[in-house]
Amino acid sequence: MYIKKSLIIQFKNIAAIAIAAMFFSCNERLSTVRKWEVQEIKPQTSGQGIKLVYTDSGKIKAFLRTPLMQDFTQLDFGYRAFPEGLELDFYDEKNQKNTIKADYGILYEQTNLVDLQNNVVITTSDSVVLKANQLYWDQSKQWVFSDVPYQVQFKNGAVNNGESFDANEKFNKFISRSNKGMQVIDQ
Repeated sequence: MYIKKSLIIQFKNIAAIAIAAMFFSCNERLSTVRKWEVQEIKPQTSGQGIKLVYTDSGKIKAFLRTPLMQDFTQLDFGYRAFPEGLELDFYDEKNQKNTIKADYGILYEQTNLVDLQNNVVITTSDSVVLKANQLYWDQSKQWVFSDVPYQVQFKNGAVNNGESFDANEKFNKFISRSNKGMQVIDQ
């Protein structure tokens, strides 16, 4: 009888230890899983109806208009988003205006790279019009490129439809990786 009571007590002790171990084990796993939860990323600031003028030595260099700008520069890889589109006029050294329009844009602070998406249209001061669904602008290298189909109409009337391109931001160096189009040739 004494052995039977002793076995029951030992069994209860073992069961209690097992339950406690399971509880702490699950609790530890729960805290690990919670660390994996994706935190909702919110902008540190946002503004509506933004009109931003950038000047240098009294001259207007750029004029940005956007219905909404969100600032996520607090993140490790910070950026500014333009989820409702943007329109940007920028002026060259001769004060000639070039315009960029897009339905969505994002500016990455660390790389100075701009990603423009959906209905991207660039109109240069000399009437070159480029249309694409996505376009990247490397501000540091003054280089524009895209890996999606595009259409560009040059000032002489030539139209070029291609799959991807690279160009300087003045568009006087334009490298199409594959294209079809109508070219105007002076005789």
